[in-house]
Amino acid sequence: MPLVDIQLVEGVFSADEKKQMIEKVTEAMVGIEGESMRGVTWVRVHEFDSGTWGIGGKALTTNDIKAVQAGAS
Repeated sequence: MPLVDIQLVEGVFSADEKKQMIEKVTEAMVGIEGESMRGVTWVRVHEFDSGTWGIGGKALTTNDIKAVQAGAS
C-alpha cells in the first residue's frame, strides 16, 4: 500500500489547501496504480516549525515562503 508524505513549513497553506493536496495526490497515485488501490493509498501532511528547515545554509521561515508565493503570482 502506498504512503505519500508531504512536508511543509507551518502557516504557509490553509486547511483547505492541505485537503486539496491530499485529494489531488491521491488521484495522481490512483491514476498510476489503479482504482482498486484508492482505499489503501495513504497521504500524510507534516508541518514543521518556521525556521527549522534550511536551504543553502539559510533557515526558511513562513514569511520567506509566503514571499516566494507572492512573487510567483
